[in-house]
Amino acid sequence: MTLRVASIASAIATVLGIAIAYLLAKGKFRGRALIEAIVTLPIVIPPTVMGYFLLTALGVNSAFGRAWEKLTGSAIVFTPTAAVIAATIAALPFVVRASRAAIEEVDDRAEAAMRVAGHPEWKVALLVTFPLARRGILAGVALAGARALGEFGATVMIAGNIPGRTQTLPIAVFDSVQAGDIDQARNGSLLLVGIAIAALIAMTVLSRRRS
Repeated sequence: MTLRVASIASAIATVLGIAIAYLLAKGKFRGRALIEAIVTLPIVIPPTVMGYFLLTALGVNSAFGRAWEKLTGSAIVFTPTAAVIAATIAALPFVVRASRAAIEEVDDRAEAAMRVAGHPEWKVALLVTFPLARRGILAGVALAGARALGEFGATVMIAGNIPGRTQTLPIAVFDSVQAGDIDQARNGSLLLVGIAIAALIAMTVLSRRRS
């Protein structure tokens, strides 16, 4: 369950994050600072606050929640889908910030050469910008994956704690502590710490190679 949620959330956060990062790095429009602030918000607010807003936005009393229930026949809260949404939002800022920094460092001359050759902007991005920024993007993806895997606060509020359905590893660690099963809690904690260290090492290595 934990790996599935983290994998799906990381994939979604990667696609959305790169697109948003490109928009922020290359776009010239009003409101960029506001968009960046909103995207970064999950890093600075308590996860429970994020969970509250998600619950308000996706709950059965919200317009989206009612539309989802009418479309699928079931509520979105307290489901694996809700866990994926929480993990995606938690992971998204890491992809956006790392990718934007990497995209802004790409040599403009390489992009200009493609434009002079008559290539459209989307092709310039796919063939030049993203490949040259790949190390920074991958560093962000590594951090996002670790963050998605470790998400707890918002997940437990919007997805609940249903063993075998919405219970992720961080929630299981919390349950183990509550139940007095210290060995189980230790094993889960060490696994999460190991993954986090691996992600940080990957980010450091990729950043050094980029520089």
